[in-house]
Amino acid sequence: MSINTAIKRTFSPSRLSHYWRLVRKVEAWDSQLQPIPDHELLKRSLALRYEAQSGTPPDKISVEAFALVREAARRSIGMQHYPVQLLGGFAMFDRSIAVMQTGEGKTLTATLPLYLAALSGKGAHLTTANDYLASRDADLMRPVFEALGMTVGVIEADTHKSERPEQYNADVTYSTAKEIGFDFLRDRLADRQANFENQNLMQNLVGANGSTPATIVQRGLNFILVDEADSILIDEARTPLIVSSLPDEVAQAKIELYCWCSKVADQFDLDQHYTHAEKSKQVELNADGRQQVRTLPKPELLARTPLLDIYEQIEQAIFVHENYILGRQYVVREDEVVIVDEFTGRLAEGRKWRAGLHQAIEAKEGLEVSVETGESARITIQDLFLKYDQLAGMTGTAANSSTELKTIYSTRVVEVPTNRPPKRKQWPDRVFANEQDKWQAIVEEVIQVRDEGRPVLIGTRSIDKSELLSALLEERGVEHDVLNARNLASEAEIVAAAGQPGRVVVATNMAGRGTDIKVSDSALEQGGLHVICTEVHDSARIDRQLIGRCGRQGDPGSYRQFVSLTDEILESGIGEARAKKLQQQAAHSTVTSRGLARFASLFRTAQRNIEKRHYRGRKMLLHREKMRHEMQIEMGQDPYLDTAGAG
Repeated sequence: MSINTAIKRTFSPSRLSHYWRLVRKVEAWDSQLQPIPDHELLKRSLALRYEAQSGTPPDKISVEAFALVREAARRSIGMQHYPVQLLGGFAMFDRSIAVMQTGEGKTLTATLPLYLAALSGKGAHLTTANDYLASRDADLMRPVFEALGMTVGVIEADTHKSERPEQYNADVTYSTAKEIGFDFLRDRLADRQANFENQNLMQNLVGANGSTPATIVQRGLNFILVDEADSILIDEARTPLIVSSLPDEVAQAKIELYCWCSKVADQFDLDQHYTHAEKSKQVELNADGRQQVRTLPKPELLARTPLLDIYEQIEQAIFVHENYILGRQYVVREDEVVIVDEFTGRLAEGRKWRAGLHQAIEAKEGLEVSVETGESARITIQDLFLKYDQLAGMTGTAANSSTELKTIYSTRVVEVPTNRPPKRKQWPDRVFANEQDKWQAIVEEVIQVRDEGRPVLIGTRSIDKSELLSALLEERGVEHDVLNARNLASEAEIVAAAGQPGRVVVATNMAGRGTDIKVSDSALEQGGLHVICTEVHDSARIDRQLIGRCGRQGDPGSYRQFVSLTDEILESGIGEARAKKLQQQAAHSTVTSRGLARFASLFRTAQRNIEKRHYRGRKMLLHREKMRHEMQIEMGQDPYLDTAGAG
């Protein structure tokens, strides 16, 4: 496929022609820049910064800016941007999401729009999926920016508050949406507190208790480049970032309520006492269930708790016992419940489920129940990025989400062609009647491919599934590594060796986004990395991210999807009744795996149904947030802070 053919689907010929003219102009700078010494390159960068801060529009200096970054990268890290990467850079700075296939060098491409945006002196942010990637990418690209006289900052979860202003004041700052969002909210709270103290004539902004108010750490939201844009802007769009307030006076009664409801949850039976909706997965007590609540003996502390609150928490406790599984949605570490991010497979440090859900899980696991807190400040991922003056993004899997991205964020989606023709091969899907048969077939394929001298990466949907497969491989004597949120310390070491001949890695979604597996030459000669997908995810983008670990930069590779009729996605996507019927048919049939292959399309149908449901939810969230903001602004309130006073 030619370069122009690949992109015409998204952009008009005039815009494409404009981009390609710019790319050719950048390439023409090579003859001017390559002979000059390093100090002259730095001098040119400083001159360009002066132009930008003197009011020259970015589009007037974009070609020279990109040329400087390209030359700085060649000198400092031995990498020079390909023409298609230059194209992606121009598209991104033009408020677009660049779709670049995995392995095509998004990290290097990002330096182009980041540098151009940072020339203004207002700073440029890059946000990615987790701390590991933020730190890694900053370290990889720091020499490029420093060669051009720019500073690079990194904000991670453990970055101390006193260090954050310096990191944000850097020309380019790498971080996560969570860290940037929480700092934005804390800055709003600090600003309100400072105003409150000013109004009360406190000298030097010192609080009534003698404490100094919180420091503002950010300096404004100028330009944001969102790595893995579909994951952050779409999959995590509904995630609210919340700064908690102090617990209220009835906290102890609430804790007692969580513990009691969890203890008696198993005394309620499906259909007899409650219903469980297939699509929404909501639990609702019926008349007999409410009668059961009223008759069960309760602790004295619950005497003043309204029955309606008890009904709702019983429903919550039943829901948790049925749907939240240790090692899948969460783990217990040092007597605390830690969420496992379903999209990345990583631990969501510092996050808690809302509306008592987190406390219900703590009670289920017999842990000390944390005090539920109120909200001091709140913002969604959607709203956070809409606060920036300029938004751009890059990903390998956003092409099918172009309508949503344009509607919500006013960004276009540009499909950037690969630098080399892809050689990735898809093996036929395999469908099984039950999960046990599926896992056994996966083990057999792992052994077969490993014995051919090829590395194998097996993607699982959760921690517990990764450990189940690990046990099965161990039974067969297959040496392997496990990459999940329980062994973060070994991640870099496991990834570094994953491309060696005969190497086997079992992983959660951690091995998806941002993981670059270097396949050895000898393994490439045997066919490259083979990826096994053990389940279909709720989002096709997550599946494509895992598949994208193989066949990178035109290397050979292959992948296969394994599914069973008992996989959870079927019940969620096509309905419990229909899924059960298929399972019963398969259980009473002698049909082989090859015969069951006709059901493969059902999994894609289920996936599309779930994606549509999530899209509707995100649109509804955006509408609700917009209405809430408008109402609070009309009342003269800050839409991101609670309605209480500052004191």
